[in-house]
Amino acid sequence: IAKEAQALRTRPWEVAIGGLVETPRTIAFDDLVRKFPLETRLYRHRCVEAWSMTIPWSGFPLKALVDFARPLASAKYVRFETFLDPDMAPGQNSFLYPWPYVEGVTMAEAANDLAFMVTGAYDKPLAKQFGAPLRLALPWKYGFKSIKSIVKIDFVEEQPVGLWEAIQPSEYGFWANVNPEVSHPRWSQASERVLHTGEQVPTQLFNGYGAEVADLYAGMDQARLYM
Repeated sequence: IAKEAQALRTRPWEVAIGGLVETPRTIAFDDLVRKFPLETRLYRHRCVEAWSMTIPWSGFPLKALVDFARPLASAKYVRFETFLDPDMAPGQNSFLYPWPYVEGVTMAEAANDLAFMVTGAYDKPLAKQFGAPLRLALPWKYGFKSIKSIVKIDFVEEQPVGLWEAIQPSEYGFWANVNPEVSHPRWSQASERVLHTGEQVPTQLFNGYGAEVADLYAGMDQARLYM
């Protein structure tokens, strides 16, 4: 995919911010990034397919973008959408997938300190195969929740349905929090293969970030939270 991803055109790139906000707007990516101090965070990344890696992301907290957007009190979720350009990305011509790619989080998840808007990795601007120029990183969730190449951010009242959830809801749900005790329908999630070493290691609840995020789900139906 790294080779195919080089066809991605990342300039000009605009991000539309709308839905339940005080003032909908469309802003160029470079102008958006200038509005926030950038920082680097070393995060674990756990794929739903039971592999993992550790990545030094650069970017800014999602909650800073939420504050910038000024959502209305009626907003309950943040819905993210990626680009749609079948000429540039021929795979989007496939009828098997409901393009464009969509994902979502609750407002509480978006306000958590760990939720991170990514603009770079490994001290460089974000590579095209990593989801340039703007992607999400939610380190306590399975990787498919961290949408790439974002062009639209809407604040909404209804729970968004992500692309993978739309295709196969019994395997890929809205919450997707990492839990070693809840198996994927086709494989165990109890352990993971670390890509840079090949080592098989035990998977941690919430990918090791439980102290920071477990309170987001207090009192909720535990059976729902890991799909």
